[in-house]
Amino acid sequence: MSSTPPETAALRVADLPQNRPTRFTLTPEAKALTDIASELGVDALRKLRFEGEIKARGKRDWVLKAKLGFTVTQPCVVTLEPVTTRIDTDVQRLFLAEIDIPDEAEVEMGEDDNIDELGDFISPYDVMLESVALNLPQYPRKDGAELGQHVHAEPGTQPMTDEDTRPFAGLADLLKPGDKGS
Repeated sequence: MSSTPPETAALRVADLPQNRPTRFTLTPEAKALTDIASELGVDALRKLRFEGEIKARGKRDWVLKAKLGFTVTQPCVVTLEPVTTRIDTDVQRLFLAEIDIPDEAEVEMGEDDNIDELGDFISPYDVMLESVALNLPQYPRKDGAELGQHVHAEPGTQPMTDEDTRPFAGLADLLKPGDKGS
């Protein structure tokens, strides 16, 4: 039987005080950071800190406001060399007791993606994990790394460049003043 680490413990909504915020600070240990990095598919995760509060909003809804900070190491999309990025951002989630969910097979997502349905528990740890995943750089690039251009052609033929493949590449040459075609 495995024990749940204290930082992953969800807060029971029925036990949260209505008249004052419940503060939390999550700073996962090195082993947990390694596990999270592995789960997210990044090379390394360091200095992860998620600090904030949960407080009542009206009679039945709750809001979580927090600051998220972490350092991530990922491979460069061009060179595959390690790129280290520091992320510091604000996180806000609104947990609503009642959300209108249409019964249709396909539903268009609303504009506010910070709204969740309120259950029996609110898990700052789960919000932290989701926020880290959403804030990872999608295309990390090392400073100065650029994609080069490879030009290949069969012997005896003129190589074609990326510029040559553009549909209007030759149009500028045709419109030059002084050039009269026959």
